[in-house]
Amino acid sequence: MMPNILLGTLMMIVTTAIHSVFTIFSLRVLNRWLHRRHNVHSYNAIALIAGTILMFFAAALIEVGVWSGAYLAIGAIEGVETSLYYSMVTFTTLGYGDVVLSDRWRLLSSLEAANGIIMFGWTTAVVMAVVQRSFAKVLEHIHRKKDPSAT
Repeated sequence: MMPNILLGTLMMIVTTAIHSVFTIFSLRVLNRWLHRRHNVHSYNAIALIAGTILMFFAAALIEVGVWSGAYLAIGAIEGVETSLYYSMVTFTTLGYGDVVLSDRWRLLSSLEAANGIIMFGWTTAVVMAVVQRSFAKVLEHIHRKKDPSAT
């Protein structure tokens, strides 16, 4: 049981670091966009939101790949494709059950599922922040165009 908990904790630290990098990058992009004075249109906001979602999808794929690598490294799963498939199904909490870990490592999969829930919740929070801030900026820009005396 302890090897599962230790490895699961290490994996959560690694995925948290990955997610942190993507969060910082997306918030920097958002901040730059919010400080623009021109070209603040709704289609720019849509592109910003879509880009944020795609970035976090890439983060999730990287995190799944890291978990997959761990399963391969400890010999819990054989084959890269099977390991990636199992990790994706587990990380997203879909859990088909067609690939299962041995009794020795099965606790690890529940830790990956918990990690996935946390990462997707975090992603949702960042995406909602981008949605709220970008559309607020668009509305502010529209208001300024209608009433140039407003600051």
